[in-house]
Amino acid sequence: MRHYFFLLVLFLAFIQCKESEGSANLNTSEQNSIQHAEGFSIEKYEGFSVVKVTNAYPEAKNDYTYILHKKGIQIPDSLQQFTSIEVPIKKVIVTSTTHIPALESLGVENTLIGFPTTQYISSEKTRALIDAGKVRDLGSNQGLNTEVILDIQPDLIVGFSVDGDLKTYKNLEKNSQKIIFNGDWTEKTPLGKAEWIKFFGALYDLDDKATEIFNSIEKEYNSVLTLAKNAKKQPTIFAGAIYEDQWFLPQGDSWAAYFLKEANGNYLWKDSKGTGSLALSFESVLDKAKDADFWIGPGQFGSIQEILNSNPNYIHFKAVENKNVYSFSTKKGKTGGVIYYELAQNRPDLVLKDIVKILHPEVLPNHELFFFEKLK
Repeated sequence: MRHYFFLLVLFLAFIQCKESEGSANLNTSEQNSIQHAEGFSIEKYEGFSVVKVTNAYPEAKNDYTYILHKKGIQIPDSLQQFTSIEVPIKKVIVTSTTHIPALESLGVENTLIGFPTTQYISSEKTRALIDAGKVRDLGSNQGLNTEVILDIQPDLIVGFSVDGDLKTYKNLEKNSQKIIFNGDWTEKTPLGKAEWIKFFGALYDLDDKATEIFNSIEKEYNSVLTLAKNAKKQPTIFAGAIYEDQWFLPQGDSWAAYFLKEANGNYLWKDSKGTGSLALSFESVLDKAKDADFWIGPGQFGSIQEILNSNPNYIHFKAVENKNVYSFSTKKGKTGGVIYYELAQNRPDLVLKDIVKILHPEVLPNHELFFFEKLK
């Protein structure tokens, strides 16, 4: 009898051990470590993480919760209602060029198998994968090619929405595709946008590497910020360009305006409210900015002569007359994509260095402009 009792004890202990190996523990939470980004959080548990995206698009009414778990982990019943994703993922579709630098920084660009309108991608690494036929073109973001997606069978689609129109994604979910929303572009601060690399780090079970990359960017950014604050002058700046008879320039709470403030510049529309664009007449901008020191981000203009050819009245801006006009639109990838649009939000330290170099060249004497170029 004792022999059977002993075997029973061993059997029960074995079963308990197996259950602990495959079950997720809800009592070992690690606090959310996201500091700058407001649109997502990551809470770690034993064997899995809970990722919450709280601002997938502007004025989003719904939060999205995802369970990222390692192979063989049994998710607690209370979390079964949420989309579960086995990590690390091995095949991914992303839908914004801003996702590409995160994949490359983590060294997982080879997992990319599909992208909408691949011609917009500028990165040489990923372009090589496209040219080799390893990344399929999925059409437009508004109408992702379901047939191709079902053919290549990704582990996950990283989607984003500008206005909350999710019809395409809901249709893909009906076809058993897993979707996770990324709202990096809705963040209001440069470091908030850059911290979304931790979102991708979680998908690839590379949390430590993602944190290390972000911490390095944050350190560089704050170092340049300190230098800028000590600059003696605060040059005046205007921005934007004419489009269909309206001059569109960044509102005072926008990401672009935030950089100008961080670089210790006096952006002339810094007091305007909103995170989008102001639409003004040429005359009103000229009236306020004719004596401004710098014009930063003049749309698609590639030279001072192009500016004057479009409208001779631009010569009345002191920044044009003195050739203090700087653009990021001149630096493009092989297929015409603007590198700034792809990489800038992932590398705010480089953006800030550029703007500080433009406004306060004495502060960063050895820095060569990375995104921006002085128009000739």
